[in-house]
Amino acid sequence: MAADMKNIFIVDDDESVCRALKCLLMTFGYAVETFLSGKAFFDAVADTTPGCLVLDIHLPGLDGWEIQNRLALAGSKRHIIFITAERNNGARERALKTGALGFLQKPFTDQALMDLVQVAVEAKEKE
Repeated sequence: MAADMKNIFIVDDDESVCRALKCLLMTFGYAVETFLSGKAFFDAVADTTPGCLVLDIHLPGLDGWEIQNRLALAGSKRHIIFITAERNNGARERALKTGALGFLQKPFTDQALMDLVQVAVEAKEKE
């Protein structure tokens, strides 16, 4: 596994979601950092820092779409997995059309997230 894909960044304004996902991913050996807003994420993590981003769509300040756009404009190659409680089917289509690696609707299973993280790892290894 590529060392840089051991980094997982979670941006979700729900602390309990951040805590649960961090515990899950750390169990599988990932280095996980959590952020409650896009601003906190951008303040702490450079656009060029490698890893995978698990990103909620609805956030205070910058929403998930704005974060994805900002990363794309900066040339970031970081894979994004969107997570949301939104029931809008158009959100899934938009996420995948705009380059997200995956899209999970809350509540989702641990296995569904781990499967997408594995896809991100494998995709990064092929680059």
